[in-house]
Amino acid sequence: MNIKSLLLGSAAALAAVSGAQAADAIVAAEPEPMEYVRVCDAFGTGYFYIPGTETCLKISGYVRFQVDFDERDSVANWNARTRGLVTFASKSDTEYGPLGGTITVRAWADDSSNSTTASDGMIELDEAFLTLGGFRAGYGYNYWDNGIVGETDDLGSNRINQIGYEAAFGAFKAGIFLDELNSPTFTNNDTLGVEGQISGAFGPVKAALLGGYDIDREEGAVRGILSAAIGPGTLEGAVVYSSGTNAYYSASEWAYAVAYEAAVTDKFKITPGFQYWDNIAWNSNLDGWKAGVTLDYAITQGFAAKVSVQYTERDDVNAGDGYTSGFFRLQRSF
Repeated sequence: MNIKSLLLGSAAALAAVSGAQAADAIVAAEPEPMEYVRVCDAFGTGYFYIPGTETCLKISGYVRFQVDFDERDSVANWNARTRGLVTFASKSDTEYGPLGGTITVRAWADDSSNSTTASDGMIELDEAFLTLGGFRAGYGYNYWDNGIVGETDDLGSNRINQIGYEAAFGAFKAGIFLDELNSPTFTNNDTLGVEGQISGAFGPVKAALLGGYDIDREEGAVRGILSAAIGPGTLEGAVVYSSGTNAYYSASEWAYAVAYEAAVTDKFKITPGFQYWDNIAWNSNLDGWKAGVTLDYAITQGFAAKVSVQYTERDDVNAGDGYTSGFFRLQRSF
């Protein structure tokens, strides 16, 4: 074998090996484009587009540590509790207006009860409702949950299934809802209620007139709230009339409340408040009052402290003897 034949044979062998390796080579796939989360500013701050959709989502909530205190012998003198709450709010544009869906879940960690049936640590549905324009249907807090500033007032609150509509007319709003009430008497099947509210703003003054009728009990309640920006804060007052025990307001025939939230600094607010109940349990011999103060301090962005101290005298509570109660709270909101 001469040199020329050897070189030609070597070249042929190398070509064969290279061809076999090329056939077996692993070719890396082209990277797929990644869709980053996009900010959605059409519905306010905090919303972002769910990847691959035109639906905007906002996640918010808080972690709360609270210590309640009460000097009455019939209740725990103090109790430490921790609460977690998360809200998922979705929104998108449609030809009928914004389409929304809100789910809020919460749970308390409360070791004050040793009962095996205690709900400590159990997650509960706080709210779940849908909206389309001014239409709303689902489970949640209704108009009666809106009180005045501070922690002194007791003006009614409901968390119920309801369906209804609220319309805006410039600075005014009007809404009406059909409610499934939580406390039926089982005397018939009409465990429903109807509520409606008209509210408006007149410069620094805001007003809301609310009415609710309990169909099962054939009783109703009316409430008015007035708010005005005065000096370094906000003055708010409320009046409630209830014709009898009903799901909307059952504390007394009449109730009056007033509170003033004063901004002492950018971080510190102080809110004194007062409430009076007249004809408790629709008995002209029973009345009561409550006075207190609430202090709010913004420690830093998203982290605040609150202290509330209240003194109560009611003829139907604690044998009419006055008592002090309140709480201390730390809350991280996001």
